[in-house]
Amino acid sequence: MPKTVLFIGAGRHQRRAILQAKEMGLRVAAVDGDPDAPGLKEADIAKVVDFADVAAVLKATARLKLDGVLTVSADRAVPVVAAIADARGLPGIGVETAHLMTHKVAMRRRLADAGVPQPRFAAIRSFSERRRAADEVGFPAVLKPADSGGQRGLFRVESVDDIDAHLHEALAASPTGEAILEQYVEGTEMNGIVIARADDAIPLTLSDRLRPPGVGFGVGWIHVYPATTFGAQLEESERVAVHTVHALGLHNAIAFPQLIASPDGRVQVVECAARIPGGQMADLVRFAVGVDLVDVQIRMALGEELPDELVHPRFKQPLAIRFFTAEPGPLPTGRVKRIGPLDKMLAFPGVVQADVYLEVGETIRPVRLDGDRRGYVIATADTNLEALDRAEAASRLLDVEVE
Repeated sequence: MPKTVLFIGAGRHQRRAILQAKEMGLRVAAVDGDPDAPGLKEADIAKVVDFADVAAVLKATARLKLDGVLTVSADRAVPVVAAIADARGLPGIGVETAHLMTHKVAMRRRLADAGVPQPRFAAIRSFSERRRAADEVGFPAVLKPADSGGQRGLFRVESVDDIDAHLHEALAASPTGEAILEQYVEGTEMNGIVIARADDAIPLTLSDRLRPPGVGFGVGWIHVYPATTFGAQLEESERVAVHTVHALGLHNAIAFPQLIASPDGRVQVVECAARIPGGQMADLVRFAVGVDLVDVQIRMALGEELPDELVHPRFKQPLAIRFFTAEPGPLPTGRVKRIGPLDKMLAFPGVVQADVYLEVGETIRPVRLDGDRRGYVIATADTNLEALDRAEAASRLLDVEVE
C-alpha cells in the first residue's frame, strides 16, 4: 500500500507538486475550496473544502490514513498544515512556530528578542494607534496587513495622512484585523532559500528580487541569481538568513527569508516564510544549484531522513527570471484578443523554461499584486547580468494582442 500525503491547497503551484508526488509512487489527497482548482483533477482523492477551516479539513479526511501533510507556495495554508499535522500525529513545524511564520507582528517581536537586525516596526489595530506607530517608526514607511500575502493591502506611506488613506484597506486584508507599520529601507532586496534540517540550517541561494516603480513596488518581477551583493555584505546576508531561521525555531522545514542589503553595508530581515515560495523560486533553486525543493518538502512531510546529496548545492548556475507584467513590463494593458506561441522565446539563447497564464478575454492591468504576474521566462548564462539581459530580451518575444 503506497503512503498517502495530503496537500492543503490545490492551485497551479500545488498541481505541479501533486504530479511529482504521484511520480514518487505516493497516493495523493488534496483539499481546496475551489472545485476548479487544477490540482484537484490530478489528486487520487479530491475534497472540495475551504482549507482555512481546520475542523472541516479534519472531518473530510478523517477516514484517510495519512502519512504526511504539506503545502506549496500558499502562506495561509502553513498554520493549517501545522494544525492538521499536530492533530493527526504527523511530522510538522508545530502550531506555535507556524503562527510566528505567518503573523508579521509576532515574527518581528521574536526576531527582536533574538537580536536579528530588522527595520523599526509597530503594530496597528485601530485608527487611534496610527500616530503612536508613526512616531515609533518614522517615514517613509510600509503599511501592510499583519497576516496576509500576495502584496494585498500593501502601501508605501510618507505621512500620517497616507496612513489614514490606506489603513482601512490594510486592516480589511488581515484575517485578524491587525496591520503593521515598518520602516522603509532603501537597498537591494534579496530572496534567500534555507533548508532547516534538524538543528542545522543550510543556505542554498541568495538572489536579487527586483521590483517595479509605482504602486506595484512590493511585487518581485525579476529574480537574479547569484545576488549582486558581494564580499563582506554577502557573508553577512548568509549569516542573517541563518540567524533568522534559528531565531524562529524552524526545524525540518524550507525557509524563505527575505533581506535588504543597504548601501551602508547593513543587512536586515524583511520577513521569513516556512514554505516553498511561489514566484518560480523552486525553479530558480533547481536550475541554479540543482536542489529539488518539492522532493525535499515531500520527504520532510513524511518524516524521512534527508541525505546531504538532496539538500546541499550541486553546482552554481547564474540565471534570471523575468515575469510577464504590464508596462513597464513586456505586456500591454487591456482585454486580451490573441496570445502567440512561446516558440520564439523558448528558442532564444539561454532560455530553459517559460510559461504564460493568460487567457483570451481576460484583462491585463497595471502591476500592483503578485497575481498581476501572468507568466515568466527563465534564462541562464555565464554571468547573472548576461542572464538578465537574455531574460529581458526573450520576454519581448511574447506576442500578446489586446483590444
